Amino acid sequence: MIKLNYRDTRPIYEQVKDDLRRLVISGAIREGEKIPSVRELAVRLSINPNTIQRAYRDLEQEGYIYMISGKGSFAAPLKEVSAQRKEEVGSVFEEVVRELLSLGCSPEELKERIEKLAEGGVWDDPGQ
Repeated sequence: MIKLNYRDTRPIYEQVKDDLRRLVISGAIREGEKIPSVRELAVRLSINPNTIQRAYRDLEQEGYIYMISGKGSFAAPLKEVSAQRKEEVGSVFEEVVRELLSLGCSPEELKERIEKLAEGGVWDDPGQ
């Protein structure tokens, strides 16, 4: 489920957040499914509950989970993911595309990469 890499330069809460986000997006955690409590996940991962709480708070702000007082946290419907998160990811995408173009990638190559990813594949650079 969630794997921590202590050699990763990202903070632990971001690793937890990214893994939970990926699980929701991939459908491994289904819409409306209860996710582990802060304490439960903290014990399972052997980390401070405040770290989990921070990840959950960010995920709730981004629209990936919602909390019901006294009942817990649940995976939100993907259609409710905030427009802000889409804008943030879109900005990162644009930045990466600009850099790839400046490094000599053609628009056609970028289109092929996107299509391959949309099909669930992995890009294998034919130039290598």
